[in-house]
Amino acid sequence: MERVLQRLNHFLNGPEISIFHRFQKPPYGGGNQFLLALTKELKRRGFDVRSNSIGKKTRAVLFNSFQLDQKKLGRLRTKFQPRMIQRLAGPIGVYRGSDTPIDRDLWKLNGKYADATIFISDFSYKKYLEIGMVFKEPHTILNASDPDIFHTKGRITPPDDTRKIKLIATAWSNNPRKGGPLLAWLDEHLDRSRYELTFVGHTKSEFKGAQVIPPIPSEELADILRQHDIYIAPSQDDPCSNALAEALTCGLPAIFLRSGGHSELVKEGGEGFTTNEEALEALDKVTANYKNYQDKISNPSLTDTVDKYLEVFKI
Repeated sequence: MERVLQRLNHFLNGPEISIFHRFQKPPYGGGNQFLLALTKELKRRGFDVRSNSIGKKTRAVLFNSFQLDQKKLGRLRTKFQPRMIQRLAGPIGVYRGSDTPIDRDLWKLNGKYADATIFISDFSYKKYLEIGMVFKEPHTILNASDPDIFHTKGRITPPDDTRKIKLIATAWSNNPRKGGPLLAWLDEHLDRSRYELTFVGHTKSEFKGAQVIPPIPSEELADILRQHDIYIAPSQDDPCSNALAEALTCGLPAIFLRSGGHSELVKEGGEGFTTNEEALEALDKVTANYKNYQDKISNPSLTDTVDKYLEVFKI
């Protein structure tokens, strides 16, 4: 009976915080992973958080990019007046490497419904400005990972001369812009006496020497990350790679393509590169001073990130 009353109360009054997003069961894309972690932390703090619903007691609504029911959002927005925040990870056209009307639709949605906008990196915010799109009350908040899953407990010890350096890359999309071609080149040109490579996820590229693992649940992925030494982030124009954030949170220094928001996450916890050859040089630099790079990992914690979201929510 109590559960029935709770459901009736929710139906009549709505949740305190609503997240409009088409949630998918993991493993799935980075935005989905982050929003699951965000929801979990908000609930841990005692907030009533539901998806895709608004009521008279709803204080804040976070609607994610274009992966939501826009008609339902508009209908409920007209009936109720909570604070509305749009989360953006684009520009979609830049990220996908093709011209797309989605960004203009997102801009129109922002102008129609949003009170504020959260960009997942400064790269994303500036790129939208470059294409002439100004969004309501802009804020930049980087992605963070679920610390119950992604953490450093049980990590392998730092590499030494007794074993090879274990490299890893992950991607849930097989779009070549995720870096498959570069990884395939590295697979051919790595010094096999020093390095071994693992790839987890989807790719169209073929590997001759690397271990390839299909997409796996987050818990299994985290265990694998902790058994590796250096993460490779080769994606192009990735606003704020959730995969990179997960690896850093598991204690892996990273080498990264100088593109998108990679440098905002890695900071001094790794080395950037612009060419395939420079990727090899970056690996050697991190390997030569491994502990120093590992000690300088400083990507945001989920706690700090949720604090910033709540500031934007004005809760």
